[in-house]
Amino acid sequence: MVGYLIWCLTSCLFLVIGISSLFAKKPIGFWTNSKVVEIKDVKKYNRAMCRLWVSFGIIMILLGLPLLDGQNSALVLISVGGVVLEIIIYMIIYTLVIEKKYRKDKE
Repeated sequence: MVGYLIWCLTSCLFLVIGISSLFAKKPIGFWTNSKVVEIKDVKKYNRAMCRLWVSFGIIMILLGLPLLDGQNSALVLISVGGVVLEIIIYMIIYTLVIEKKYRKDKE
């Protein structure tokens, strides 16, 4: 139970990032320690980032449900493997969909 609570608290951090991005005036970055590309519509971009981070947090909470089965359950592999797969999918979504759609074209 404690493991699931820690998992949920970590997931809630992503929910907070998502909600705060909705109110941000500057573009929210996805990659750590890198500059955000130039964005043509910051408000729409941040709204897309909000949806990305909030959905990530919700799915992460759901992936943590196997932790409730017990400490030595093999179902924990679903949680760990699911989050790894989720991270890869969200990197692809950001790179191929969000960044491509909102990146300011160089003229």
